[in-house]
Amino acid sequence: MKLHQTSLKLNSYTRGFHLITFEIEKLLLQYPISVGTITVFIKHTSASLSINENADSSVRIDMESFYNDIADNKEYYIHTYEGDDDMPAHIKSSILGQSLTIPITNNKLNLGVWQGIYLGEHRNKASSRELVVTIIGE
Repeated sequence: MKLHQTSLKLNSYTRGFHLITFEIEKLLLQYPISVGTITVFIKHTSASLSINENADSSVRIDMESFYNDIADNKEYYIHTYEGDDDMPAHIKSSILGQSLTIPITNNKLNLGVWQGIYLGEHRNKASSRELVVTIIGE
């Protein structure tokens, strides 16, 4: 059994949902695993990770619209120290989550044909994001 853990720094992204599957696949090439799992964890409370449609970009636009509708512009927010997008970003991060575990088969992510890994960037002016990637397998 092999165990690898490393960090992956992502460049800053605009607010919205962005495919980062390629960055994870590129990292995986450095740690050959026939069969195993990869866990990806984002070290931030105003961004998230999820898996969804990888072919049609309108899905990412609709995802952003949906989460904005349920979390943005609430009069009752108290936590606004870093701006109007502060509390909505925390709520979106909590709903969507901070980690993913994906099977690895023949050194590739064993995702469905139309699945991709999303970075949910929930801040208007975000900085770079850091992921912790843990790979376990044979």
